[in-house]
Formats: sequence, structure tokens, C-alpha cells
Amino acid sequence: MAEDDVDFAVAAYHDEGRWQVVELDPRLGEDVDDLRDALGRFPSDVGVLGLVSMNDDFFVIVRRSGTQLRVMLSDVTAVDDWPLADGVADLLDLAAGAGAAEDAEPVGDLEILSDLGVTASDLVALCDDDDLYPDDVLFDVAERLGFGGELEAVLG
Repeated sequence: MAEDDVDFAVAAYHDEGRWQVVELDPRLGEDVDDLRDALGRFPSDVGVLGLVSMNDDFFVIVRRSGTQLRVMLSDVTAVDDWPLADGVADLLDLAAGAGAAEDAEPVGDLEILSDLGVTASDLVALCDDDDLYPDDVLFDVAERLGFGGELEAVLG
């Protein structure tokens, strides 16, 4: 995998009543453990979100709150082709061969953002929309959570 396979990797955290968004090193899009560790350095009263869009193919949302880690993967078929997706599958204890699924379905904690206003059904609907690329979905999610402008400013 090449660094340019990562469309973007960001951390979003809620501190003192405001969302902050920080661009992360693209290499963090290669390994979910490195991403988890990087998220640990940010303060947040709602947990730190890691958003990674990969090669217009899939995205990952990681939410770290202290030592608790919640993850979701937008497309289970990415597991066999991408180290980040494979790492998420390991965290989720998905059965071997999960990436051979015929349908590009989201897996993991689909309730990862429900307490912030983006429900599991919202995430599934966004993932199922064939007109949206992974980065489009993450921008939509950011907008719904209240940090769309900050994400746009960071990524330009």
C-alpha cells in the first residue's frame, strides 16, 4: 500500500464545547493500531473520532474514549485487499473469509455515532448510496455532527 492510497486521515475531537479537526499522517491509514494510538493524544469529552477515507474505495471510523475503542468499516469486501480493513476485521473478530462477501456491506459498530446524532440506519443508508464516494460520506457525517466546516478547512 502506498501513502497516496489514503484520501485523508483526520482526528476530530470535542473540547471545551467545540469540535476540533486535525489532519493526521497518511501512514496512519495503513494500520488500525497506529491510528488508535495516535487518537489517544487528543482530549475529548465525547471520545476522539478517527476518520480515514481510502482510495475512493472504503472508509473507517474509529472512536476512542480512554481505553475503549469502537470501530466501523464501510465495506467488508475491502478486508482482503487493504491492511487497514484487515486490521479492523481483526478487532471485530470477523470470521476468516469475511472479505469474500458478495455485497459491500458496512460492518462493526454501526451505532458508533448514534449518541452524537448519526444513527446506524443513517450510516447504512450513506454506505448504500452508490453515488457517494467514501470521502463524500465522511464529509456528510462531519456535517451532521457539526464539524463539516472544520473538516473542509483542514482538507481544503
